[in-house]
Amino acid sequence: MAGSYRRALQETVHHYGGWRPDPSSIDALKAEGRWNNDWDASLEFLRRRGLPCPDRDALITVFSSFYFGGDPTGDHRSWTGFIGDEPLLVDPSFFTALTTYGCRWGFVSGAEPPSARFVLTQRLGLVNPPLIAMGDAPDKPDPKGLILLSDQLVADSTSAVAYLGDTVADVQTVLNARQQCPQRTWISLGVPPPHVQASKDARLRYDKQLRDAGADHILSQTSDLIGWIANNVGTES
Repeated sequence: MAGSYRRALQETVHHYGGWRPDPSSIDALKAEGRWNNDWDASLEFLRRRGLPCPDRDALITVFSSFYFGGDPTGDHRSWTGFIGDEPLLVDPSFFTALTTYGCRWGFVSGAEPPSARFVLTQRLGLVNPPLIAMGDAPDKPDPKGLILLSDQLVADSTSAVAYLGDTVADVQTVLNARQQCPQRTWISLGVPPPHVQASKDARLRYDKQLRDAGADHILSQTSDLIGWIANNVGTES
């Protein structure tokens, strides 16, 4: 969902400020680890340009008009926004493979619940996937959502949990979980997002950013998680 949220961020900033932050500027802001919420990131871009900031609720309405293109709580079939163009990074067989390896899986997302459920259930065809979305827990890098999901999935509090994410906030969430729940083994898996995949130099810079933030392992793409698990089941995870 990151791609369509980024597009909505760009268009929201342009709506209020007349310019669009480029992907590298968004990456730089996200690298600070404080701007996982794209509504707040949009406001921060306006602040840093010295532009008047709208009321947050008004900005959310504009953001949603770009992202959903319709009532977020309404029928998803009426949505005309960017969410319908979101490229999927995996297909349902990815989750079948995770289950085959004995992994229990779920999602901790900063996305609004209607958005997360739409992508997971309508586009990926998952049935009642375990999900902690916006409003279910504090925003990342607060680890409460990750800890809550792990407690739902794994009864043994000492079992290892690996969390795959593509932002510094995702990595910091794992590091914070280690502090709050030290009896469990927490593994941070970083992956560069699609918009940096086309450039080797950009991907390497992004990899370093995640590694410097504390990621334990860097994967080239989301689907590589299956191979990582195949090599690590019974050891780290």
